[in-house]
Amino acid sequence: MRHFVRRTTGLLALTGWLLAHHALPAAAQAPTPARFTLMPTPMWMAAMDMSTPMPGMRTTSPVPPDPHEGSPHAVESTSTLPNLADRASWASPVDDTALYSFVLFDLLEYQRTSDLDALRWDILGWLGGDYNRFWFKSEGRKVLTSREGSEVEAQALYGRLIAPFFDLQVGLRYDQRLQRGANPTRVYAVVGVQGLAPYRFDIEPTLFISNKGQVSARLTASYDVLLSQRLVLQPRLEINGAFQKDEAIGIAAGLNDVELGGRLRYEIRREFAPYIGVTWKESIGATHRLTTREGGDPSHLAFVAGVRLWF
Repeated sequence: MRHFVRRTTGLLALTGWLLAHHALPAAAQAPTPARFTLMPTPMWMAAMDMSTPMPGMRTTSPVPPDPHEGSPHAVESTSTLPNLADRASWASPVDDTALYSFVLFDLLEYQRTSDLDALRWDILGWLGGDYNRFWFKSEGRKVLTSREGSEVEAQALYGRLIAPFFDLQVGLRYDQRLQRGANPTRVYAVVGVQGLAPYRFDIEPTLFISNKGQVSARLTASYDVLLSQRLVLQPRLEINGAFQKDEAIGIAAGLNDVELGGRLRYEIRREFAPYIGVTWKESIGATHRLTTREGGDPSHLAFVAGVRLWF
């Protein structure tokens, strides 16, 4: 009996030793169930260079090179970003050097008074961009019943945008008048402003200095009253004055004349609008006396019919 107990005790001890050295390490290495929780990436992992494989990390072999690389059929790589600092080859988003043009026949009309018929015109236009322009203007009246009383004026100007809707204009003006026994001409230096004033008044104040030293001025203003989408009433005012007299062309010092008119036009198209109206012109002060002394009519009341067009 004692011999049996000793053998059994030795066998249990041997079994325990085997379990301790072989069964327990295998059990420790066996996978155990775990709860997987979505955790944020630690900062130390985000800062690591993942291009360098870590021990035990699976890596993929690099993409083999293109066998056609260097051949005429090779496709150029687009992986490199453009140099944003080098803007020499960039296309301009806005072309500010384009040239534009505009021509307006503001007045092109037949005038009928009690004693004469006349053709009246007032034309302006420009060629250039948004800031610098070449302006040309022509204004005058051709008397149809006689040679006397006609006058022609032409201007060539440089215009510079100085404020929204306003151009400063400088240049030259040529003026010729057909009078009894003489056809005097004058050349003027011109300084003026033209633009759209508040409340949509078109204004054009201008200063003239003639080749003989006389200084004169003119103010032209107009306003469009929209009676409908196509029917427009345009009052128009023109005032002329001089600082020195020039009797050869019928001008005295002071306020020379005032012309006030109203024209009702119908815009068949915005670019083409026939009109009818009435205009009144009156010489004032010393110019009134000078015109009467030379046998002219210091006052004119005329009915007009014409067309306003632009392109």
